[in-house]
Amino acid sequence: MTITKKDNPALLLIDVQKGINSPGYYGTERNNPDAEKNIEALLRKWRSEELPVYHVKHCSTNPESPLAKGKSGNDFQDFIKPLAHEPIIEKGVNSAFIGTDLREQLTHKKINTLVIVGLTTEHCVSTSTRMASNFGFKTFLIEDGVAAFDKIGVNGERYSAQMVHDIEIANLKDEFATIIKTESLLSNFE
Repeated sequence: MTITKKDNPALLLIDVQKGINSPGYYGTERNNPDAEKNIEALLRKWRSEELPVYHVKHCSTNPESPLAKGKSGNDFQDFIKPLAHEPIIEKGVNSAFIGTDLREQLTHKKINTLVIVGLTTEHCVSTSTRMASNFGFKTFLIEDGVAAFDKIGVNGERYSAQMVHDIEIANLKDEFATIIKTESLLSNFE
């Protein structure tokens, strides 16, 4: 599966918010420290090509969450501040499609190709990617434009952030999305 500008692909930035990196809240370690750099490179490309960009913001209903509405962690990271014409989709659950009008906005604009980046691989990125595919969107997940946190299993075993990320990418590969890296997309983007 390839992607071209003719497809009018939308860049979906999921939960690139200040609070996502709150120490200890989501895990004790995070993989892919270059995720934001890669997201920024893709955002610059999309804006320079005047392609559609959608910003998804998690507004947690848990008042203890760094992503709760009204907390500074709910704000987008500085490098992705939405432009006036770029829609902001606020959600309260893991999927960018549940309780929002994202699907309707994309359909109205005749967008059927999505390029997904954001945080975190194992939560909102995975859920949104799965639903995008289930809704029939041609879906691309940028493997180095997402990141995961470590997890503690039911028996107390610790799974590294890289392992969580790798397994989640493997689960999404082919069935739900075409998995590519930032450089590959940028260098082959026609």
